[in-house]
Amino acid sequence: MLKRPRLMRGRLRAVGVIRAIGGLAALLGAGAGSVSAQELEPRAYSPSPVGATFLAVSATRSAGGVFTDPSAPLADVEARLGICGVAVGHTFALLGKSALILGVVPIAWGTASGRIGEDRLETSRRGFADPRLKLSVILAGSRPMTAAEFARARRVPIVGTSITVVPPLGQYDAARLVNLGANRWSFKPEIGLSLPLRRWAVDAYGGLWIFTDNNHYFPGEGTRRQDVVLALQSHVSYTLARRAWLAANATWYVGGKSTVDGAPASGAFHNMRIGGTLAVPIGRRQSVKLAFSEGATTRLGADFRTITAAWQVLIF
Repeated sequence: MLKRPRLMRGRLRAVGVIRAIGGLAALLGAGAGSVSAQELEPRAYSPSPVGATFLAVSATRSAGGVFTDPSAPLADVEARLGICGVAVGHTFALLGKSALILGVVPIAWGTASGRIGEDRLETSRRGFADPRLKLSVILAGSRPMTAAEFARARRVPIVGTSITVVPPLGQYDAARLVNLGANRWSFKPEIGLSLPLRRWAVDAYGGLWIFTDNNHYFPGEGTRRQDVVLALQSHVSYTLARRAWLAANATWYVGGKSTVDGAPASGAFHNMRIGGTLAVPIGRRQSVKLAFSEGATTRLGADFRTITAAWQVLIF
């Protein structure tokens, strides 16, 4: 529950507090938006043999400060977020192309706090966040192959594309400012390029987060709109012994200005993050992945340090 300031007098004071809490609410959303724009995913368009189904479990912890809009009456914002995700993926042939379908169900929990004048607000939530579905297709550089054909194939440049869909199925209550679900649809079309250079690989992706309106924003009749977020990623990875690999990652995202009932609610992002990823196979069917990232430049939004651990197993 929200811990309200002890001294809250006058309508203008109340409006300022509501907008400030709304800023905290955005930080705890695990769906698309600033958190999703911070994603760093090396080798996202690497080819795989068709007919494979895998299960993955991941745990992510993010913590740090938040840069708020200078016009907001909120300062000294700190937040801690945790997300546990369960994903199932399957590779298949789609119109003569190699494709991957991936579904993720996240459970999230988090706490955020900030100061308004001499008073401090704090809020926390836990439950299901918005799930996501992603379809990736390799447009050029790799055809659908069996496991035996894939083992003999040589590495060539890859051009791929994907569409991510985030439906509004997470925990949401219009009577609350803070929710884990966004109560809106989000879409991310993306195109990617992967260049193999012996043991090295260079990846570059560009995508757009597009959002529908939330027509049941607090206290239930408000309409929240958010502009498109442009997200760019680049990765340089090196293959180690026994199929393990190490990557250096960077992402830059801009846009995402939002309004509530036509009034400005937050400014636009213009941020950059850097990080690293280590992936290590365990036998022929399992692998583990460790990733770390932090803000390089943050003008608005979360300046988090994020650590992720994931385990993946090939089912069949």
